[in-house]
Amino acid sequence: MTYFIIGSGIWGSVMAERIASVLRVPVVVVERRNHVGGNCHASRDAATGIECHRYGSHIFHTKIREVWDYLTKFTRFNSYRHKVLIRHAGRTYVMPINLATINALYQKNFTPEEAQNLLQEESNRAFPAEARPQNLEEKAVSQIGRPLYEAFIRDYTAKQWGRAPVDLPASIINRLPIRTSYNFDYFDDPWQGIPWDGYAALFARLLDNTLITVRLNTSYEAIKTEIPSDATVIYTGQADALFDCVHGELEWRSLRFEWETVNQRDYQGTSVMNYADADVAYTRIHEFKHYHPERTEIFESGHTVICREYPSAWTSGGEAYYPLNDARNTALYERYAAMAQEAGIILGGRLGAYRYWDMDKAVADALRVFETRIAG
Repeated sequence: MTYFIIGSGIWGSVMAERIASVLRVPVVVVERRNHVGGNCHASRDAATGIECHRYGSHIFHTKIREVWDYLTKFTRFNSYRHKVLIRHAGRTYVMPINLATINALYQKNFTPEEAQNLLQEESNRAFPAEARPQNLEEKAVSQIGRPLYEAFIRDYTAKQWGRAPVDLPASIINRLPIRTSYNFDYFDDPWQGIPWDGYAALFARLLDNTLITVRLNTSYEAIKTEIPSDATVIYTGQADALFDCVHGELEWRSLRFEWETVNQRDYQGTSVMNYADADVAYTRIHEFKHYHPERTEIFESGHTVICREYPSAWTSGGEAYYPLNDARNTALYERYAAMAQEAGIILGGRLGAYRYWDMDKAVADALRVFETRIAG
């Protein structure tokens, strides 16, 4: 028995490692790009030595002990804890929304209890307490009221998704914490960090097994006729593309990145600066040296690399980043998932599962699928 894993992102690479290490059978990893790691890929900038996340910032964080214990077999993490700032109307605020954000926007000095009461009052004013939020805007204003929503959520969300928030599922806003304390950490997970020697080294170790063969610059379409009839195919690409979109295309959002090397020691003072307002086309600027302050020589150098992130419409054949998990797309995905099951193909990963996952959730799902559908 041989396993063919289509895609070498975090889900596919974990699956390959488990199959090779536990079952001790051959695995072929097929990757259409010229590198492994999927969107987690990072590499050193040749001119500055700064390690850059090539598909937007990827910060590892988790509450799942099993995931942490698994990954720390392959890498050591530094002590980085993610903090995000946001620009609105010419001023800089702390995100996610916390007591400092609330005080700054209202130009007050609320206590935590006063801030909680304010949010409740704003919520009651904006959204009936007995009603159930039906979309992202209603969910947001039911939690924080209109002033905070309109300052930090409305226009940023519209840029990110290319749709008005009233046309987006309420579940999307669940990823954003709301606090009435001075807790500035973006994530509250106990385990956080960036791989000490980088994501490339992590993926190299995951795939460092003589039973694993990696084929780069290779599409599934190019090799599918070579796959033996008794092999198991595990597919982490777009589920609709696997079946030539016979029922129609799933909807995605894409991204465009604009890179710049700046002759400054520090461009913005933080790893990620969000831009909330509609008159700024990009949603955020990444500055990658902040992920590795322990690399002191590089960190203190007079050069830095930044990347502006522009949301964009997805078109067939383009890079798919974020699934649009509304009712129509969810139902369509289920049709393709049923076709894959009938064909004996296992779907997985962010694209294959049509999920908006953090890295730890992808790892956890790969470990679960391996135990229940492969090893079991």
